[in-house]
Amino acid sequence: MPTMRPMAPRFATPSSSFGPFEIPTNLVCAWQDGRRDWLVTLPGIVRQVAEAWSLSVGSPFQPGGSTAWVAPVQRPDGGDLVVKVAMRHPEADHEADGLRLWKGEGAVRIVATQEFEGATALLLERCVPGTMLKQLPEPAQDEVIAGLLKRLWCDPPAGHPFRPLQTMCDNWADQFETKVGPNRPPLDQGMIRDGIELFRALPASAERNVLLATDLHAGNVLSAEREPWLAIDPKPYVGDPTYDALQHMLSCEDRLHADPRALAARMAHLLDLDHDRLLLWLFARCVQESVDCPTLAIVARQVAPT
Repeated sequence: MPTMRPMAPRFATPSSSFGPFEIPTNLVCAWQDGRRDWLVTLPGIVRQVAEAWSLSVGSPFQPGGSTAWVAPVQRPDGGDLVVKVAMRHPEADHEADGLRLWKGEGAVRIVATQEFEGATALLLERCVPGTMLKQLPEPAQDEVIAGLLKRLWCDPPAGHPFRPLQTMCDNWADQFETKVGPNRPPLDQGMIRDGIELFRALPASAERNVLLATDLHAGNVLSAEREPWLAIDPKPYVGDPTYDALQHMLSCEDRLHADPRALAARMAHLLDLDHDRLLLWLFARCVQESVDCPTLAIVARQVAPT
């Protein structure tokens, strides 16, 4: 395996098993959040895929994410790519399947994958220069996000592996009800009931079901040479396209809190979505997120159905 750059002291981990293997800042924090078993497997997995795919591996991108180790790599022919070793977790189970289906249309291309116990390694197109969309003003972000989503929304083929959005919503609603039980509720019981009932019911009432990214926001869109902007890190499900506007809206915190109805109207217009239905989704999602993010309870009250 190619020699890795020694890890800077501030990235030192609690275990010497990593040796000189460099861990991004956010993964050092993940160690403390109970992901130790996955993290200790990383050096071996990176070593295996580097050998299998004949890669020279660079230092990982900083500060990185909390569930994946991602670094630039180079093939012997000089081709620049990215290797991503992701911890398996339910929302991201079919990232590779989604990227294969999109074939580079609005998203990064996938070159190869390899499965490991508890992890998946992906060899991906590298976005150059790789500037994050979030460095642009938010109104410009709106237009890029909308343009990408409309390209990504496609009908999945027969026999596809993707789970329905209903599954994710039911799981998140169950988790909310577990969390809110012993705690002081962030909202009154009637609003909680209405929001969680909507969160469970909306997927079933969709007029159209398409392949969704579910986690497309300005931090998951990078500038590239092949196209101006490409989506990365999708978490594909099949369901209501209206849901897919939410993650970007939740990331636009100032506008969301100042005037959530205006933000919903803008995204509905850009995405050719039903404005009222997007408001229902926004209300339900803000209720569902309100235990972990109490400020979203304020937004839920602002957009609650009358």
